[in-house]
Amino acid sequence: MPFKALGLHPLILQAIQETGYTEPTPIQAAAIPEIIQGRDIIGIAQTGTGKTAAFTLPLLHRLHSAAPTRRQATRTLVLAPTRELVVQIEENVRAYAKHVPIEITKVFGGVSERPQIQALRFGAEMVIATPGRLLDLMSQRCADFSALEHLVLDEADRMLDMGFLPAIRRVVNALPKKRQTLLFSATLSKEIESLTHEFQSNPKIVQIGRRSNPADTVTQLAYEVPRHLKTSLLCHLLKDPAMNMVLVFTRTKHGADRVARKLESVGIKTGTLHANRSQNQRLRALGDFRTGAIRVLIATDIAARGIDVDGISHVVNLDFPPQVEDYVHRIGRTGRANAIGDAVSFICQDDHGSLRSLERFIGRGIVRKKAEGFDYSAPEPPMSLEEQRRGRGPEQGGRRSQGPRRDGGGGGDRRNSRSGGRGR
Repeated sequence: MPFKALGLHPLILQAIQETGYTEPTPIQAAAIPEIIQGRDIIGIAQTGTGKTAAFTLPLLHRLHSAAPTRRQATRTLVLAPTRELVVQIEENVRAYAKHVPIEITKVFGGVSERPQIQALRFGAEMVIATPGRLLDLMSQRCADFSALEHLVLDEADRMLDMGFLPAIRRVVNALPKKRQTLLFSATLSKEIESLTHEFQSNPKIVQIGRRSNPADTVTQLAYEVPRHLKTSLLCHLLKDPAMNMVLVFTRTKHGADRVARKLESVGIKTGTLHANRSQNQRLRALGDFRTGAIRVLIATDIAARGIDVDGISHVVNLDFPPQVEDYVHRIGRTGRANAIGDAVSFICQDDHGSLRSLERFIGRGIVRKKAEGFDYSAPEPPMSLEEQRRGRGPEQGGRRSQGPRRDGGGGGDRRNSRSGGRGR
């Protein structure tokens, strides 16, 4: 089916053609006509299947085709969990809106409020935002949502997991009751599904593939390795030139920095993506990864939510995720849009329970492997002064922390729903 069969405006079709896309993905083919008709949608599809275009294309069509509204009014609001995802959505929207006159702005924490306030007051027709910063600006009466027509909740499962539900409720309660509401996610928990009755009106479920199942194009492998040898095993595997664009996940931001220093010390160009990095540092790391200036990008779960990079050859779970949803999102960074990719997980003794839970969840076993030529009997190295000061991280042989499983940064915009604190 060509895009022109979906009923999109010719100017939007022209922009799609210029981006090089020739036919819609299944989620796009199923969702776009329904959204054009004005229906509320719950879209469920694996990561990398084109969900962003599935809602941005028809909303751009509706904005451009409708009668013009009064100035200084936002007509479409897109909520996403992290600044990286906000930036990625905005880049896609600008590419698709290349030939239509629509004002677009992005709103997220970690940067100055002033340009965002000016953009909101000037009257951006489409606002793409993280919930925490948006609430801050709404409390300053900087945003006008009285004429809002469309609301999108992207990565809804992640926003709930990050504790954004109270913030989302406050935003939604300030919006017009009569609106089109779209909810998109790679995974959709029962908790969020029950909340659709609160946010949506008679939504249609558009589900592509098995719910929460990793992409079929990703080869999944597990290497059992002592905890203190994880980084050494990663260096050993990276001798394979086929691992040419590698995304590595660690549990903590300090662990990410330690692994990056080790890789750099053996001549492997590496970048990091976590909550301690500034927005400019994050964007530079992503840009270097896309262009091949760095071969390895090391990230924590939350910071990696906005990564949309073609050509990732391997995803490596240096620290195995305790939640199956995190595993699904991680390995979805490779094998995108039906491309082939590999997902490699390092398994320690205390990861076996999580691994078995994952295998039950996806309905198949994950192949165990041993790396040829690697010394699994190497002793644990002595702690450096820095490691003694900070405590050795889990990827270095230390005891696993019992605190929160995420890096606490939430992509720079996490709102603590218990204390009411504002992440910026």
